[in-house]
Amino acid sequence: MNEARIEIPPYFSFEQNLGYLTRSADESMFQVEEGRVYRWIEAGDERHAVEITDGNEGHIRLRFKDEPSTEGRDRIVRYVRDWFDTDTDLAPFYAMAEKDLLLQEAVVRYRGLRLIGIPDLFEALCWGILGQQINLKFAFKLKKRFVELFGSHLEWEGRTLHLFPTPERVRELRVEDLTALQITTRKAEYMIGVAELMASGELTKSSLRAAGSLKEAERRLVSIRGIGPWTANYALMRCLRMPNAFPIDDAGLHIAIKQRLGLSEKPSVKQIRELSAGWAGWESYATFYMWRTTY
Repeated sequence: MNEARIEIPPYFSFEQNLGYLTRSADESMFQVEEGRVYRWIEAGDERHAVEITDGNEGHIRLRFKDEPSTEGRDRIVRYVRDWFDTDTDLAPFYAMAEKDLLLQEAVVRYRGLRLIGIPDLFEALCWGILGQQINLKFAFKLKKRFVELFGSHLEWEGRTLHLFPTPERVRELRVEDLTALQITTRKAEYMIGVAELMASGELTKSSLRAAGSLKEAERRLVSIRGIGPWTANYALMRCLRMPNAFPIDDAGLHIAIKQRLGLSEKPSVKQIRELSAGWAGWESYATFYMWRTTY
């Protein structure tokens, strides 16, 4: 059977999530066309091209290019559930946000938006590194060049789908291979270094999960060259799904707060801590919704 369904939870809007997914024309990890999302997903030993659509009957519909095994189908379903964060109960978040000065408008405008994840740890860390101290538009261009040159690709129904380069592939690259794409020397070194750690098994998603707390997982990540608190919290938010991960130094968050409050300049970190005191336990979702207000 070349289809599967995922039941959607309360406070889930396929339309709102599509709105987020279409924010950049340079996105390289999936394609969105006429309300359909196309993605190539690695499911254990299997790789499958998948079309994701709104089933309009309380579920998300998945259509596969090739019929997966039972295990492969289960893995793909888990991947999509993780990507769209369908297992999180947003009722407590909305109850908090509707009373919060910064969030109350955003949670009405973007009702049903989920914190779209990055299930692959290597992709999440590379995306965090690429995005350091540059604007989002240029970061997307860099990722696209990187993915198209060093990742795998598949043709399906006239579209080209990509998989993110593996750590094993990237560990073999030279710094010059990446700087040729306009990635800085330091970022190239950082990405190759992370690839080495992941390819060797020294850094894994499961080891970060086993850290026991956000602070310990963050400590392990920031001990790696090129990963500071912002990149660490970004990965813990988007990949590990830690609800209290908080990239508080994020420029986009600062801009969103400045715009929301009509400030003449961006707020200080101290001010943000005070303003976000009510977000406790939902810092990742609150940050994601604030980001959404800026594009």
